[in-house]
Amino acid sequence: MFGTLAISTSALVAQRTNLDVIAGNIAMKEVTRDEMGNPVPYRRRVALFAPGDPASGRPDQGVHVAAIVEQPGPFGLRWDPDHVDAIKQGKDSGYVRVSNVDYHTEMVNALTAQRAYEANVSVIEMAKSMARSTLRLIG
Repeated sequence: MFGTLAISTSALVAQRTNLDVIAGNIAMKEVTRDEMGNPVPYRRRVALFAPGDPASGRPDQGVHVAAIVEQPGPFGLRWDPDHVDAIKQGKDSGYVRVSNVDYHTEMVNALTAQRAYEANVSVIEMAKSMARSTLRLIG
């Protein structure tokens, strides 16, 4: 039974991290400069899950976030010739390079993570209920 709690707890931690990454993506969607002030848009980040739970030392049970990586892919372009980061010359003159974050994708991913979180909370509640019933039977 404690294995069940450990597995679900590791999933809760992983999904919380996943939701934090998704929230960061949504918050940074409109950023057009990097931390050094260069006109480089924010690049979407993704949490990669892996089996096992290093915190418990059990490589065969649970899940954890192995890494948070930037998603490769082209940046978008938005027409805004008055923007400070608008491209000044060339065929894309007047366009601003924008993040590769898609709001709709992030919302779907957030809902999926929320449902997985809720499912693991239900598993923990069920395990607690079973333990309570067992203690009542033997006590």
